[in-house]
Amino acid sequence: MKWLPWFASVLIAFGLIGCKQKSPAPAATGASTEETPREYSVRGVVRRVEPERRSVVVKHDEIPGFMPAMTMPFDVKEPKELQGLKPGDRIAFRMLVTTNDGWIDRIQVLGSDTNATAAAPPVRITSSVPLLEAGSMLPDYTLTNELGKVIRLSDFRGQVLAFTFIFTRCPYPDFCPRMTDLFGRAQKTLAGQPEAPKNLRFLSISFDPEHDTPELLRAYAERQHYDPAQWTLATGAWDQLEPLTGHFGLIFGRDVPPEKMEHNLRTVVVRPSGRIQAVLPSNEWQLEDLLREIRAAASNESPAQKP
Repeated sequence: MKWLPWFASVLIAFGLIGCKQKSPAPAATGASTEETPREYSVRGVVRRVEPERRSVVVKHDEIPGFMPAMTMPFDVKEPKELQGLKPGDRIAFRMLVTTNDGWIDRIQVLGSDTNATAAAPPVRITSSVPLLEAGSMLPDYTLTNELGKVIRLSDFRGQVLAFTFIFTRCPYPDFCPRMTDLFGRAQKTLAGQPEAPKNLRFLSISFDPEHDTPELLRAYAERQHYDPAQWTLATGAWDQLEPLTGHFGLIFGRDVPPEKMEHNLRTVVVRPSGRIQAVLPSNEWQLEDLLREIRAAASNESPAQKP
């Protein structure tokens, strides 16, 4: 995939953030503070250091029992872990993973790979479509759901819609798996509240259509114990996915294998009229933030806001 470097200035102008974003502490995601992290010993080569995000991009070896060799960002809890690191450093480190969080520590420099060069962040944004924000009307796009049925975003008019972007091969717990977990928790939480909106739908949109077929999306959804009456998983053709993701500044790689994929996150809540209630960036928001916007979308729409 050939990236266009000048897109970086577009991202800066819009205040968009890079592919790996700082995640909250496990307690903020609902994971028990008593949960013992799984530990893995990992080796790899530094590709990019991002101290402002407390993150380092590493081309790492296979992590037996967890993931294949990949190039991906890792968070650190302590900024001092990144001091002195530079592209090309061969490192060993400990990776810790809980249900909804992951980070690394005990970074040791083993040597230097003189052939390594700093990796530019993969960037993809459709500049021909406007960025949308709260109050904007959600355009209509066509997708195919986990049942193989063609759907349109306009099919959700008259309902509160919460949608997010994922790909099912995303392995790291505080990215796509976290979005999926939060949707599952929101579905269960609201199901037990008599005052919860009755016209609510969740939609997870995959930006990996070549892999995430309807059959695979359905199997993925069933592993999450989803309620198909309330939660849909879908993907679509690139002429639909590209502008849709572009409206929200999603950064990802097309035709990029999962071991090289870096991406950011966007979650959107839409009012029954089709106007956007809120755009939740990154992975730093909590379940209550999503529930608050869902309730607001259901109750705060005035006639003047309707199309």
